[in-house]
Amino acid sequence: MVRLVLFDIDGTLVHTGGAGVRAFATVFATEFGAHGAERLRFAGRTDVSLVREFFQWNGIPETAENFARFFDRYVFWLDHILAHSRTEECPGVRALIHELEALPEPPLVGLLTGNVRLGAEIKLRHFGLWEHFVTGGFADDHEDRDQIAAVAKRRGERLLGRPLAGREILVVGDTPLDIRCGRAIGARVLAVATGGARAEELARHHPDRLVEDVRGLRAAQLCGRE
Repeated sequence: MVRLVLFDIDGTLVHTGGAGVRAFATVFATEFGAHGAERLRFAGRTDVSLVREFFQWNGIPETAENFARFFDRYVFWLDHILAHSRTEECPGVRALIHELEALPEPPLVGLLTGNVRLGAEIKLRHFGLWEHFVTGGFADDHEDRDQIAAVAKRRGERLLGRPLAGREILVVGDTPLDIRCGRAIGARVLAVATGGARAEELARHHPDRLVEDVRGLRAAQLCGRE
């Protein structure tokens, strides 16, 4: 029986109309005089790894001060740009979250994302979804997504007061990297073709289940309640 469900954000829960990419580009240009952030491959990546890669491209020192400078301005611009972007929820996600919460023995619902925590909050508050997530792992926790998954697992275990077997965790994501980090903690993986990868590509990475979107999925079945 699934006791912890961990959702990716971008392409899995929501589409932000490129607000994150534009916020990255704005900060790099205004704070560091560097351009070309649009060339970064964002899907499934962590914010910290993306910033590090861009710093390396442009010979910007990878110091704690420069990372702090970047993210301090990034969250400001993300909030501003998001308010003026065309955004949408991925089909069926809100209904699925409500179903999970309504189960007789509801699992913890959390996040497993490459966003920094404040960036995740800004994005999900824009849609009125943030309050549904009680735990999670974020790019502030680690640069590597597999390690973020381990953090999210430990936090879920602390809230539940016991260790979790892999089969008790469900990771929901839209890229091969989401599948990989779910496997890193032994979790079951539901892959959704709503964002960073097509169904054919996701299938090559052997998720436990693959759907075009989550519409029509039953929370009780996903969590082993029936």
